[in-house]
Amino acid sequence: MSIRRLPSHLVDRIAAGEVVERPASALKELVENALDAGATAVSVRLAAGGLDLVEVTDNGGGMTPAEMALALERHATSKLPDERIEEVTSFGFRGEALPSIASVARFILESRPAGADGWRIEVDHGVKVGEGPAALPPGTRVRVEGLFDKVPARRKFLRSPRAEYAACLDAVRRLAMARPDVHFTLEHDGRRSLGVQSGALQARVAALLDPALAQHGLGIDLERHGLALGGVVSLPTFNRGAADQQFLFVNARPVKDRLLVGALRAAYQDLLARDRHPIAALFLQLPPSEVDINVHPAKTEVRFRDPQAVRGLIVGGLRAALDEAGHRSAARVQAAAPVRWTTSEDTRHPGASRDPLVYGAPFSPEVPASAGTTVQEARALFTHAPAARAEPATAPVPTHPLGVARGQVAATYIVAEAEDGLVLVDQHAAHERLVLERLRRAAGNGGVPRQALLMPEVVELDEPDCDRLEEAAAELARYGLELERFGPSATLVRATPALLGKLDLRGLLADLAAEIAELGGPMKLKERLDLVAATFACHHSVRAGRTLSVAEMNALLREMEVTPNSGQCNHGRPTWVKLSMGDVERLFGRK
Repeated sequence: MSIRRLPSHLVDRIAAGEVVERPASALKELVENALDAGATAVSVRLAAGGLDLVEVTDNGGGMTPAEMALALERHATSKLPDERIEEVTSFGFRGEALPSIASVARFILESRPAGADGWRIEVDHGVKVGEGPAALPPGTRVRVEGLFDKVPARRKFLRSPRAEYAACLDAVRRLAMARPDVHFTLEHDGRRSLGVQSGALQARVAALLDPALAQHGLGIDLERHGLALGGVVSLPTFNRGAADQQFLFVNARPVKDRLLVGALRAAYQDLLARDRHPIAALFLQLPPSEVDINVHPAKTEVRFRDPQAVRGLIVGGLRAALDEAGHRSAARVQAAAPVRWTTSEDTRHPGASRDPLVYGAPFSPEVPASAGTTVQEARALFTHAPAARAEPATAPVPTHPLGVARGQVAATYIVAEAEDGLVLVDQHAAHERLVLERLRRAAGNGGVPRQALLMPEVVELDEPDCDRLEEAAAELARYGLELERFGPSATLVRATPALLGKLDLRGLLADLAAEIAELGGPMKLKERLDLVAATFACHHSVRAGRTLSVAEMNALLREMEVTPNSGQCNHGRPTWVKLSMGDVERLFGRK
């Protein structure tokens, strides 16, 4: 086949394929143009998730009619004043966004510079169909209607309006975080879903991600060797089940870079479980000559001249900030009940629950008075419960694989004596697996019994999270969680699984939505059910730091012995380890 020049309309469609993947791509380009034009207020309107309409209005510098006509030509830009492409500081500079979008949609461009009249140009899938005067305040308004209507091969690969809207919302959030000095609004199908005023960076990030970040976030502000890092990260105990709220910026440009993501993960390496992720919005500033931003058509990837210096700044800076936070915690720690100090074999309080896996009620220590010590003075010695406790080892050791509980260490690990050694059990990891298997058995036997709430609880979440929970409502109902949509950004909980008792509903729903989003795409029913069950189990399992009675510990051991896969928790970590008597004797030099 001989070489030939491509026709202009085909060139435009190829360029559109690089720049305009979906409505969110077009929206991102238009909002970036508004910011580069000096706008201090940007308004976005969407219809059907951007499939029917994307409209961006700004109060920037505006364009004359001649500039508007030039802006619709390929490779025409005002953002590259000379040939030094490595010195570009604007969002975009290739000059392909407007003509590419106009080639695959009905496109209306209206603009007015201050002190001049407005002008309007209309393009229908690459063909100019009209122009004339326009009435609008100083600034620019761009309307994109019927994206890919005449390109069915591209249109059929777009997702549902809900999914496309979620992508558009994410794009606006990223740009709103990058420019806290700009006022942003977003309307979808006639309803405002986002509105933030200009202000401080930490307040903007908290408003866009989670208001609790204002209390449970750490401000980052440091500089080293010409590199500057700012932003907000969450405390380790304020985390999520997916890495969907991590936003990274290089010179105010939103990026998705493996080096930056890896550095963030490394900073939290020994502070979070592998399946938990921090919330973060990090802004890296460095000289333009130290970073190449022209390595991806969408400008979402960058290349650093000295990647190790960038990684060292992020890891070292975040660890220093986290270490400085000290004992700060965002976790809702439930204090362990005071422990009875007694030599009696019965360590359960008479008023405690009869359920061996439900914690007993608090009670006062019973302390014998020694010679020369009053009862009151003796009691004062035990105002705080000891860090560990033990049961007198007088009872015979039964022939159970995991032995009999003798005590608890650090309110986290169960110490048991078996015929052939010493067993240590992680109470949280073990109970997490037990709850998961209970839920699976109940679901396989016709569904988990549910407990209706006397007063249904309203849980407020992001609109995309509510959409995901609504789509998964049938799977959730099989596990006893009955949900109902309650407005755009709220979910009504009518019933919870009876097996689990009281739950942190907001945390549970947020984790469920995040994990569904992380898996993405269509899932098999079994995969969705396993996801729901594992999340429920993690939220209900016995937490480290909770004091158990000996009867409760033994009940846990007995259930572990008859439960499949109880040797590891839902995340692959071991639930128990054993030291043989020979190993113990070697530790003390007896062998």
